[in-house]
Amino acid sequence: MDILYLLIPLSVILVFFILGGLWWAIYRGQFDDLEEQGQRVLKDS
Repeated sequence: MDILYLLIPLSVILVFFILGGLWWAIYRGQFDDLEEQGQRVLKDS
């Protein structure tokens, strides 16, 4: 039972880091053009 006092706050902190990383990626435009990157690989010679 004592381990829950450690695991619950750590999991909440982890969720905040994940949400912060997702927000950062969206804000910086990582998901703006998903098709262009796939086409760029095929066009490289």
